[in-house]
Amino acid sequence: MNTVTLGKYNNEWYKPGRSRLLQVLWHFIGSPLVCSYWLPFSSAKVKLLRLFGARIGKNVTTKPGVLVKYPWHLVVGDDCWLGERCWVDNLTTVRLGNNVCISQGAYLCTGNHDWNDPCFGLMVSPIQLNDGSWVGANSLLGPGTVLGQCAVISAGSVITGIIPDYEIYAGNPAQFVKKRVIRSSEIVVAGAQEAT
Repeated sequence: MNTVTLGKYNNEWYKPGRSRLLQVLWHFIGSPLVCSYWLPFSSAKVKLLRLFGARIGKNVTTKPGVLVKYPWHLVVGDDCWLGERCWVDNLTTVRLGNNVCISQGAYLCTGNHDWNDPCFGLMVSPIQLNDGSWVGANSLLGPGTVLGQCAVISAGSVITGIIPDYEIYAGNPAQFVKKRVIRSSEIVVAGAQEAT
């Protein structure tokens, strides 16, 4: 029976996409500031991500604790939320459409290893979250995941693959639960309006 020889692991083929200097600046200055809890301003975090190459739309909220491996591989549409302690582990492109919510503690992973390769070769594949999709708290999205328009991954779920538009998935591995039906109007919550 064959075995794994991690001593022969080689990922020289992989190129992060930017100079070594930019990578060092990101890891020692940019990333700690974006991740920090003492810099509470989302707008400052978004500006830092843009400075390091992220393409980010308007009105994007970035909570404390957000980790981004390589901002130059991050594309975010308008009106998106990046929740507290979410981790975008993007060795390649992670693309968010408009109105996408990534809840707290979610992990988006674009890299994996070939378990049939005795040297445990690195594999990467992009992740795409289409308009209106929602990644629940503490969920894991594997390489190659595509969430359709307004698709939902429930809290704590593990998913890889393509999730169709307007479908809700939950579990480990995530399974179809039901169709998502979005109301045509907002619900007004008692006490949410200003007193006159």
